[in-house]
Amino acid sequence: MLVYQDLLTGDELLSDSFPYKELENGILWEVQGKWVTQGAVDVDIGANPSAEGADEDEGVNDQAVKVVDIVDTFRLQEQPSFDKKQFVTFMKRYIKNLTPKLEGEAQDTFKKNIESATKFLMSKLKDLQFFVGESMHDDGALVFAYYKDGATDPTFLYISPGLKEIKC
Repeated sequence: MLVYQDLLTGDELLSDSFPYKELENGILWEVQGKWVTQGAVDVDIGANPSAEGADEDEGVNDQAVKVVDIVDTFRLQEQPSFDKKQFVTFMKRYIKNLTPKLEGEAQDTFKKNIESATKFLMSKLKDLQFFVGESMHDDGALVFAYYKDGATDPTFLYISPGLKEIKC
């Protein structure tokens, strides 16, 4: 199994169990998320608690909740939305911090294509949700999510050069 960590913080953000599609010359990865039910699920096994002397109020009070699989699996933390100015400020700082960590061809490819990837993200800015890794580090990668054309499940976007592949 492959796990993808944020190059700057070490937070796990993705694994190969979630296939991705490359966008913007491979700078962005698009990953399909899915809403899933987590927690207690009411299963009728045919037992009759009232016949066994139990009160109706004695039931377990667990509640099933719906979560997005990627957010739950990697313990992503949602952040407030960015306006255009805040987003540009974040991207400048992120590029400045990430570029020295990349080597050779990876650095050249990143520098050449990050502007078009940033413009692509800015075109969706009003629809994006922003997530950070579990450590909630300020200088780490952002994971972006949005709903494509009326979809019920979110699509996630990752800046791929900021991810480090780890074999587990």
